[in-house]
Amino acid sequence: MQSTPSTLGRRVALIALGSGTLFLAACVSKPVRQANADGTWCHRVGKAPRYKLTCTSAPVPPPAVEADAKRFAASAERVTVYVVRKRWADAANVVELTVDGGARAETVPESFVRMRLPPGDHILRASWPEGETQMAFRGAAGEIRVIELAGSAWAWGSTYAFEPGDAGSRERVLRVRMVADID
Repeated sequence: MQSTPSTLGRRVALIALGSGTLFLAACVSKPVRQANADGTWCHRVGKAPRYKLTCTSAPVPPPAVEADAKRFAASAERVTVYVVRKRWADAANVVELTVDGGARAETVPESFVRMRLPPGDHILRASWPEGETQMAFRGAAGEIRVIELAGSAWAWGSTYAFEPGDAGSRERVLRVRMVADID
């Protein structure tokens, strides 16, 4: 008489293998692309050879500055503000940020900007070809704030709005490219 292998043992092994594979797949994230040879950075949508690029016009900060920003260290004399763009429907526009009508930076999808500002009241403005939005906020010395620039770009138009950061905002900063550092 031959003994048949236990189907329960096989099921347990397959469930363990499937769960482990699913767990590892969830931990893997898309690596952040390197800057172009001229120092600019482009967000790419689609597959080669038909992908669409949305690029900064100015060089992005070097990797050492980006690594420092991603440590979220506070400045004793200034408020540190991160503006992050990481939404699934935001894939096409360069959006220009201005703070208090002065300092400017360009953002592209899947990017962030770090700003170190004097304590007090500030107005953050975003403008793109089809519109503009703004947000007023107050920051204290030593404070770190994350603000999300939530947008969607479709064939019939695009919209953007500032939203206060939530528990996942810092994680989104860690997964995207730094495109400007304003002091």
